[in-house]
Amino acid sequence: MKEYAWFAWLIVIPIAMGIISGLMQPAKKKRSGNRRKRPTKTVNKKTTTLPSRTSKSCRSDEVLLTSALDQLNGVEFERLLALYFRGQGYQVHEVGVGGNDGGVDLVVVDKRGERTAVQAKCYADHNFVPVQTVRELVAAKRNHNCILSLLITTSDLTKPAKAEAEKFKVDYWHGGVIEQKLRAWGKWQPIKSRRA
Repeated sequence: MKEYAWFAWLIVIPIAMGIISGLMQPAKKKRSGNRRKRPTKTVNKKTTTLPSRTSKSCRSDEVLLTSALDQLNGVEFERLLALYFRGQGYQVHEVGVGGNDGGVDLVVVDKRGERTAVQAKCYADHNFVPVQTVRELVAAKRNHNCILSLLITTSDLTKPAKAEAEKFKVDYWHGGVIEQKLRAWGKWQPIKSRRA
């Protein structure tokens, strides 16, 4: 019997130690079920869900020209910028529509043949463009034989990103600037913004 008691203790002791160590560890936080809901908008007493900013779909040009910037996803924002640059007399090559662009979404060519690499970032106001995006654009503009680079965002750049842009002569238009340019163009006339 003593032989079996010794064997039983070999099993009981590690199990007891495991239980004790588990009790001594801090409790893990449970994930709350509060998921962020997509914004909704009421149209003719119906509630419809606005398109997700991460969606890869693109509505018609007519819809884009009447939509506020905060109602566009990334693909639609790139398309709106392509329409804007064409309206300004540039030749536009849509390089990386919807992602996997390697840092360049559009290549715009002016009347003199000068090429500009454009990176578009359709972000919420509080989501600033990081320094890595500026670095990617600087590197990628050479791959597209561009002399100039332009970063356009619906929000703004972080301080390190602004410093990097200054250092490498990357022009950038933040939310206020791009809205002003689009309004001056005249073809972009958003019906109503949720921000208002």
